[in-house]
Amino acid sequence: MIDAIKTIGAALSSATESTTNATSSAASMASQALGSTAPAGQSFSEVFSGMASEMTNSLRSAETSSIAGISGKANTREVIDAVMSAEQSLQTAIAIRDKIVTAYLEIARTPI
Repeated sequence: MIDAIKTIGAALSSATESTTNATSSAASMASQALGSTAPAGQSFSEVFSGMASEMTNSLRSAETSSIAGISGKANTREVIDAVMSAEQSLQTAIAIRDKIVTAYLEIARTPI
């Protein structure tokens, strides 16, 4: 499962790398034209890549904690905290995925 998440993160970053470059150059040209010196924010792919990395780390931590708990090297409280954190991260990822799929289907249904 962790490998699948890494694959999604890698696909997002590689697929949007060229888009990000074009967007950042267009944004810099627009800010120069307007005379604005405000720093550019994170791109959509950077935000999702960061979220995927955090979720992967949370799942790994829970997995490591669970193994340590089974072998008797970790406190039960630590194991429960790690597993609950991983479960919350997974539920968040599922909710985001559902929203993205819903948005895609809504866009696909719009008449041209």
